[in-house]
Amino acid sequence: MSDKRSEPVLFGDQTSIDVLTHGVLPGRTVPALDEVDRAMLAELSADGRLAVRALAEKLHISRTNAYTRLERLMAEGVITGFGARIDPRRAGLGTSAYIMVTVEQTSWRTMATDLHEIPYVDHVALVGGDFDILLLVRTPDNTTLRDVVLERLQALEGVRSTRTWLIFEELPGSVLH
Repeated sequence: MSDKRSEPVLFGDQTSIDVLTHGVLPGRTVPALDEVDRAMLAELSADGRLAVRALAEKLHISRTNAYTRLERLMAEGVITGFGARIDPRRAGLGTSAYIMVTVEQTSWRTMATDLHEIPYVDHVALVGGDFDILLLVRTPDNTTLRDVVLERLQALEGVRSTRTWLIFEELPGSVLH
């Protein structure tokens, strides 16, 4: 793999000279990533502790190139940090559920912050469609899940309704594979 950025990013049948000169499509604020960048992200997603030297060897690029790319990806906000992937069950959080929340239309802006402060809420997403907010909740057991839904969520001002779907099994995934 080379370090050249001469290949434009394709979107349908259109290419943009701006991608070649500025690295970003018109109207977009995200940087264009080339094949080496994507391979680097995939390697780091699989093992965030990978040393720059090992990363360079896996990608068949120089250490300087690997280091420069890594620094650029962090500076551009593509890589936002490094951390451990935790198995919720082994960490004592054996009950997981997606909870769909419908809220009063005037309260959704503040609701996301309030929901994120509830214990066991792992992820909050504002969505469009039949409900307004999607939560991923991980609790030690069903009793705790019940308390989160009935005592904490439904007690928040502005919550109109909730629907809970238990997660029976999760499969690991990556947006880069």
